[in-house]
Amino acid sequence: MATVFKRGGRGNRTGRYFITYSDHTGRRVTRSARTSDKAVAQRIANKLEAEAALRRDGVIDPTLDAIGRESQRSIDEHLADYEAKLQAAGRTQRHILDTTRYIRKMADAAQWQTAADIAADAVHRFAGALQDQGLSKRTVQAHLAAVKAFSKWLANNEKLPRDPLASVGKPDPKTDRRHVRRMLLPEEWQRLRGTLAGGPERLGISAHERLLLYWTAIQTELRSGELRSLTRGNLFLDTTQPYVTCKAGNTKNRKLAKQYIGHDLADALAAHAATKAPSAPMFAMPHRYDVAAMLRDDLADARRQWLAETKHDAAERLRREQTDFLAEENHDGGRLDFHALRHTCGAWLAMQGKHPKLIQTVMRHSSITLTMDAYGHLFPGQEAEAAIGMANLLAEQTTEPNAALATGTDDHCASHFGAQQSAAHMQRAGRERVQVDAMARELPSKPAGPTESRKPLQAAALCDAIPTQAKRRARDSNPQPLAGHLISSQAASQFAYPPGEYLI
Repeated sequence: MATVFKRGGRGNRTGRYFITYSDHTGRRVTRSARTSDKAVAQRIANKLEAEAALRRDGVIDPTLDAIGRESQRSIDEHLADYEAKLQAAGRTQRHILDTTRYIRKMADAAQWQTAADIAADAVHRFAGALQDQGLSKRTVQAHLAAVKAFSKWLANNEKLPRDPLASVGKPDPKTDRRHVRRMLLPEEWQRLRGTLAGGPERLGISAHERLLLYWTAIQTELRSGELRSLTRGNLFLDTTQPYVTCKAGNTKNRKLAKQYIGHDLADALAAHAATKAPSAPMFAMPHRYDVAAMLRDDLADARRQWLAETKHDAAERLRREQTDFLAEENHDGGRLDFHALRHTCGAWLAMQGKHPKLIQTVMRHSSITLTMDAYGHLFPGQEAEAAIGMANLLAEQTTEPNAALATGTDDHCASHFGAQQSAAHMQRAGRERVQVDAMARELPSKPAGPTESRKPLQAAALCDAIPTQAKRRARDSNPQPLAGHLISSQAASQFAYPPGEYLI
């Protein structure tokens, strides 16, 4: 039974009554009635006791009461708990700061005071206001992703009865991409490398150290923050295949990264590491907002030197000035920043014809879709080869078997063989065009070895038709596959055009 009483002493100068009752769990609870009228205090006590009985009987869900109390807590209180959750999950400090900043910006714009104030309509208005300010859809998406994750966390942790922002969609950043990165071409890398040899110090880092930094970024695809965390303990250079590691706490996906490197880079890093203390960073990198400017300044120096080579040839200088070689931005709007060195790693692998799953592993992409979206256009073209194979199949199925023999001529064979040669030529031209566009030069191809000599195709083998009765007799006497099907696959191999290989 609930009891009503007054506490004596100077601690109860207002003369208010207190109530003691048993809650739905059987625990005795004492709380103030906030009144000095005993009759009112008794009615409150009876109400509390009746509600506790309803909860014990399952008529009232105690969980809903807890959710109701949590929903009335302030946004700042919940945001402090959410920040602690992100830290416990191992998210980077930069991610935590950006996420909480986006949520506070949204809450201030919508004038949310408590968690119960969160509503989808206010979020839609906020997103529209951001776009009206000229912000890209990628930026708007980042704001919405932060606030949607926050509201989902509130619902999952029983601080709200449901997720109020479940219906809020995020814009597709691909439809309004403001910043497109371009890769560094192999020739540009060689020029940059030559310029940095003996170059000046920039932003507190020597030219030689900048060269090693860029070199490592391209070969390992490590991001700026990941490179910043490297010490001598992350280098394994004495193994058969040298590699560099980055601890899980310093990577974007919070997983250990193990990236293999070439022996030339390994030797250069070993000599550089000998000048560093064991726990010191391998690279004296400037502030994260300055690394892109540092690379662009080095590229600008390389371009100036490249243009200066034509001071006695006005026509050649004009031609070079009209190109985007070593320029910050190319003619397609692609821009170079420090992260473009990571993009360069994946692009060069794609142009070598490496398997997409291998590139996904090296680049540490979460899905093959991300890999193909980024580098699919750089893989050596196989459309012509696919068209040839399809044409062969269609020809084998639809060609009239007696057509060539009935005429007694080789016109059909010559036409078919000529089509094969024409398709082969188109395929080679298509692949060369894809690679030249990507590399801004003609790429070297692998020379065929002595065991790779290719025998010329014979027109009769490709084109001779077999009469229906002759096919039937041949099948009955020797049930083997028709030679034409095998020769078609051999013909396809004649048109192989191996991509060039590039060394960093």
